[in-house]
Amino acid sequence: MILFELVRGNEDHPAYRALEVANGGRHYDFLQSVVETAVAVEKPFLWQTVIKAINYHAIACLHPYAGEYRPCAVTVGDHDPPDHYRVDALMDDFVNEVNRYWNDWDEVSLAAYVLWRLNWIHPFINGNGRTARAACYFALCVKLGGWLPGTIILPELLRRSENRDRYVQALRHADTTEWNGDMHNFLYPMTRLLFELLHEQQSSI
Repeated sequence: MILFELVRGNEDHPAYRALEVANGGRHYDFLQSVVETAVAVEKPFLWQTVIKAINYHAIACLHPYAGEYRPCAVTVGDHDPPDHYRVDALMDDFVNEVNRYWNDWDEVSLAAYVLWRLNWIHPFINGNGRTARAACYFALCVKLGGWLPGTIILPELLRRSENRDRYVQALRHADTTEWNGDMHNFLYPMTRLLFELLHEQQSSI
């Protein structure tokens, strides 16, 4: 069953919305369990299998190719994601880079990079934002050694309407800033936003 097709692309259909909300709950349950597992086995890395599983839980039965890299082009506002045939190689490079610098970058910079780069590659048919926010939180929590406390966690704070403009602007800043090895300048708007939202999360305990 692919609900997007059954409701003819109407994502406002009550059945679509209901399954989307139900998937969201399972999505975060899975995210917490995989964070705790990575910490328990002392493997502080990012895996493509985890990223794919996060996407699967987000869009299962909503869209085709849940948990699989997209086999076609996608459009995302004014961002032109890479061609689909480049996705596998780009994801290999991305995960290898994150793991190579895992111990060198601080936790918020690491999370900010994961969040931006996954949004930029846009590797899935749908659910890329949800996947990027969850993967960012996975990296953050595993780097810090466990699931972080808070009633409202970072991925949910990022998607709130009052944070939307800053989030998009932070993504666009990285899109348009030439990478020269200066992580502070490249990701400054995103790391600043994440710092503030993490403080808000901690305040919600």
